[in-house]
Amino acid sequence: MENSERAEDILEAVWIAVVEEGDNSASLEALDVEAREPALMDLERQALIEVKGERVYLRSEGRIAGEKVVRRHRLAERLMMDILDLKGSNANAKACEFEHLLNEGVDTRICTLLNHPTTCPHGRPIPLGECCRAARHAAEVGVVPLTEMKVGQKGEIAYLTTSDAKKMQKLMSLGVLPGNDICLNRRFPSYIFHVGNSEFAVDEQLAREIFIRTDVAE
Repeated sequence: MENSERAEDILEAVWIAVVEEGDNSASLEALDVEAREPALMDLERQALIEVKGERVYLRSEGRIAGEKVVRRHRLAERLMMDILDLKGSNANAKACEFEHLLNEGVDTRICTLLNHPTTCPHGRPIPLGECCRAARHAAEVGVVPLTEMKVGQKGEIAYLTTSDAKKMQKLMSLGVLPGNDICLNRRFPSYIFHVGNSEFAVDEQLAREIFIRTDVAE
């Protein structure tokens, strides 16, 4: 059954609260939804959620369906930023609109186009799809943050996710720019890497904002 945009938004919010934030349920108030709202009742009829009093619980079927909704949303965010070069609240609004247009076939194509990104622009993980698992099995890992690289591994800088102007300026001054080759030398106590003939060190937080395409030919 195809759910309404409102139902998908509710399911996504419940999934995030339960799966990512570790709560056992989400409150109706936090979801900004009424107990008798049609979209909520539709989800309950499908046995995706269970409403008890003022709390909404995620059922096992809802975990699967919710993960797909979250995946589509975060892929849409990556598309807005990486391909369409939209950022900020405008990008998020467009991603919210676009995610509802994606079916499983389309989201697979977008994920492949984006080289199977592991996180959204806000650093939250994108749930794996079958295309991601197939790429990993074939050793085509795609784009990963610098923190997921192994010592000695080489790649090409794909994009930077920081919205902090000072951080961006620092990275650019280091020569950390999309298209440049990079090699990770150490992971502790800081991330030390080579770009060109120069060696640099960054902390873990900044390393998480540098994304590397690891399947380039060496």
